[in-house]
Amino acid sequence: PYFYQVYASKTFGSATGNAMTWVSRLFLTGFASTALFGPLVGRLCDTYGRKAGTLVFSLLYSLGAMSTKSNVLGVLLAGRVMGGIGTSLLFSAPEAWLVGDAARNGLEGSLGETFGLAYAGDSIVAILAGQMAGLAAGTRGPSGPFELSVGFLILGGLLAALTWKENVAGGGSSSSSSASSGDDEEKETSSKPTIRDAVKVMKEDPKIMLVGSIQSLFEAAMYIFVLNWPPAVSKAVSAYFAKFATDSSAAIGTPYGTVFSCFMACCLLGSTIFGQMTSSTKVDKDGKSKAVSTENFAAGMLGLATLAMGCATLSISTSTPSILSALTSLPVLSTILSPLTALASTVSSLFSTPGALISILILSLFVFESCVGMYFPTIGTLRSKYFPDSHRSVVMNLFGIPLNAMVVTVFLSIEKLGVQGALGVSTTALALATACGLKLKGMIRKENEEK
Repeated sequence: PYFYQVYASKTFGSATGNAMTWVSRLFLTGFASTALFGPLVGRLCDTYGRKAGTLVFSLLYSLGAMSTKSNVLGVLLAGRVMGGIGTSLLFSAPEAWLVGDAARNGLEGSLGETFGLAYAGDSIVAILAGQMAGLAAGTRGPSGPFELSVGFLILGGLLAALTWKENVAGGGSSSSSSASSGDDEEKETSSKPTIRDAVKVMKEDPKIMLVGSIQSLFEAAMYIFVLNWPPAVSKAVSAYFAKFATDSSAAIGTPYGTVFSCFMACCLLGSTIFGQMTSSTKVDKDGKSKAVSTENFAAGMLGLATLAMGCATLSISTSTPSILSALTSLPVLSTILSPLTALASTVSSLFSTPGALISILILSLFVFESCVGMYFPTIGTLRSKYFPDSHRSVVMNLFGIPLNAMVVTVFLSIEKLGVQGALGVSTTALALATACGLKLKGMIRKENEEK
């Protein structure tokens, strides 16, 4: 939550543009580097080792965090580039290592529960981290939480270095190629996955495309949300508490650390719900499984996330939705839509008080964060089922290209879109992800019926 605050506090001498513009530019620098280097980073992880990729992530993120101490624009940009490459590693190397190690030990069936427990643990740690970040920010300023994170990054890197066994891509199709060839060159080729091979694998399997599309769309919506919730909440908090301020010129502070901890509590709730609903231990009295399939769970979770983000977007609107206003200006549609416009205006007036708006906004954000808690174990399980181990890191990073392109486009247009427009893009992306989830659910149902 202090990403916005730390960069908004910087001054860049003769550089032009308001704080939000520079925060957006620095933010999108990280995403641009993720999109640019992601596929290459993924290929290197699959080829030379997922443990090594995790250790490099710890180093790059530490350097990126320390760059926030500087007021030099070039240093901040370099920090964001390192952070972007580190993000590619963070969201591919550890997961690929886990799936590869589970396959090596014959534990693939427990991956869903493992992902659920892992992200529940992440949420608990993040709740504590939010409180620690608040204390660090209070004593060291906006860069304090980033300084604190370096210690934990070093500890995490040491833990991986001392306890993990290295693994590389399993060769996916190499099981068949190794049986039919003793040719060293072919073995060398199968052991070093290429980006072209990964693209071919993606095109040949529609389920990979659907899961990858869900990943790209949901995470794009999530990252757009990450930059835009602080100003949205800050504005709502200021509007609500202004009536209690004795000095009208006094600034109303937003407790970002507390809000973040609440978000992480919601994530914990979400990951717990995933674990309970998809657990293989859930059986009825006849011994039949009562667990919800991951595909069905994903479709429902994505629909709920779309609804929550849509409500958050509408809660920061101060007028009747412009689409209705535009349509009612047309002669034919005016008669039909006028009652709907009147209803929207009435509802808007009922919920236009600062107290009502902040309640709707916070509730919507909490529901969305619960969906984020459900999303990560869900997508991890889906990727473990449908992404081939031979190209796992490469495929994950290839789907990061449209993700980052969407985020960069929104941030380049942030002055025109505003916070509400950006959240509207998030809502649209989530709606498309829901459509992909429903399509995947239908495909799996059809396959099961045919069996």
